[in-house]
Amino acid sequence: MSKNLSPVCKLCRREGEKLYLKGERCFTPKCSFEKRSFAPGQHGRTGSRGGGGSRMGRESDYLRQLRAKQRARRVYGILERQFRRYYEVALQRRGLTGLNLLQILESRLDNVVFRLGFASSRSQARLLVSHSHFTVNDRRTDVPSMLLKQGDVVTVRGGSRELTYFKGLGDLADARTTPAWLSRDTKQLTGSVQRLPERPEIDGILNEQLIVEYYSR
Repeated sequence: MSKNLSPVCKLCRREGEKLYLKGERCFTPKCSFEKRSFAPGQHGRTGSRGGGGSRMGRESDYLRQLRAKQRARRVYGILERQFRRYYEVALQRRGLTGLNLLQILESRLDNVVFRLGFASSRSQARLLVSHSHFTVNDRRTDVPSMLLKQGDVVTVRGGSRELTYFKGLGDLADARTTPAWLSRDTKQLTGSVQRLPERPEIDGILNEQLIVEYYSR
């Protein structure tokens, strides 16, 4: 399975804003973005915000579309080929293509585990899922990209509950708010998908319209 090995703090600096890719660390003074919010590279301090503009700081329509697509990819930790495949699936569904795309991204198993509060970041959620610590509808899985649907139930696997991390997970999860489209039982370490998320329940830093424009060129 391929993955992005780039330092995640550089990804935030490239986009010119916090993407909260390191979980709780992003809320502390240790966050690298607080110290170096300029884009990486030798021209990072003098270039435009986000590190991708021209030398005069102007942004073309293409650049804005590209940055919106890259931002979404980095938030969810997805490589280009898979992201493009999700867009093609969204294009075939009824309704707004951009919203369909975001709903697909939100319904990934690793994202659901993160939204339920069972991991502090999506990257940690991917690691936990790939190590088979969760079941979906009582079936063991190690596929972070698995797409869930309404009624699917995610549970911490019985054999994993004795591990130190999961023993204190209930208290950690209680400190985080669960979106309305999910339900959660921190005592039983289980959660379920009630419905697909609505647009206000998805990260506001994402611009799905620009992503659609990028792929529609």
